[in-house]
Amino acid sequence: TISFENPSGAASAAGTAAGGRKGAPFRMIDAGETVTLADIDGPGTVRHMWCTVPPMRPEVLRSLVLEVFYDGADAPSVSVPLPDFYGAVHGRPVPYASALQSTPEGRGYNSWIPMPFRRHLRIELRNASARSVQLYHQIDLTLGPVADDSGILHATFRRENPTELRRDFTIADGFTGPGRFLGCNVGVRVFHEPSWFSWYGEGEVKMYLDGETTPTWCGTGLEDYVGTAYGMGAHQTAYQGASLVLREPGSSAPNPDLVSFYRWHLPDPIVFERSLRVTIQQIGAILLPAGSDELKAEIDAAGIVCGTGWTHVGRDGVEWFAIAERVDDYCATAYAYLRDVQGGAPGGVAAATA
Repeated sequence: TISFENPSGAASAAGTAAGGRKGAPFRMIDAGETVTLADIDGPGTVRHMWCTVPPMRPEVLRSLVLEVFYDGADAPSVSVPLPDFYGAVHGRPVPYASALQSTPEGRGYNSWIPMPFRRHLRIELRNASARSVQLYHQIDLTLGPVADDSGILHATFRRENPTELRRDFTIADGFTGPGRFLGCNVGVRVFHEPSWFSWYGEGEVKMYLDGETTPTWCGTGLEDYVGTAYGMGAHQTAYQGASLVLREPGSSAPNPDLVSFYRWHLPDPIVFERSLRVTIQQIGAILLPAGSDELKAEIDAAGIVCGTGWTHVGRDGVEWFAIAERVDDYCATAYAYLRDVQGGAPGGVAAATA
């Protein structure tokens, strides 16, 4: 186990500070400081990572950036805001548990995603905020052979605020195979204007494998990718769920303000030989009651209706239905196992907090 009590992870060297009476369980990380959490020769595999920081504003929490360097590489193979790496999207920790991550009581961050390394591992945390932060951490690992065909964990972070109309948001791209897409968490800050939309999540998730221009893998909608249907409330399962669906108190808007969802491709692996690109469309649903002819004409004039156009419903208080292009604030952390170590993971603090 590596911690501030035993930063080298050496045998029989833990818990010695202050005579073994809990002398160094945490460190204060100064504004602008980068601290090394692990620096160890391999081969080996990280089995579990845990950390915690005090409650703080989302923009401060997201200014803590976790980076992982393998085998002496200068560029990180993991570069993700700390909360997003652990599934606490938008910098808003909530109680969360899945097959690979958990945030018990919204306070402690856990990852059981295996992280093999062959020659060397260095894990760093960069505090890009303007304040000092108290950090507790623990990394549990085993040292021993790593198979030649064992994948090495990579993780990237992206954000677009706002997305571009009719251009799908990229969840994952730039991974060079062979490899396996492990999964992702995605955050949406839902825009309430224009107010035509009664639902934000009609967009399809698409996966382009090995240079495809037309995908083989295409889902049927945002909530369908998460395994639910006809809208999406907060829920959690081992492989998929929506850990955060937040609406401001007293809001009468049809859509929530903040949403985050996750999907792990464990029993349904996504593998690729050369390349991978994963995207999600920004498409919503419009339901118009009778007597909305002027509004329907306004929407048509905006040129955003897509799919098969308007459908006449004429029941349950709904006269017309359509899906339409929209823009929102999207972010995503993508996880992949790759045969070869690759650095230069896109992301960064500016992208997280913009």
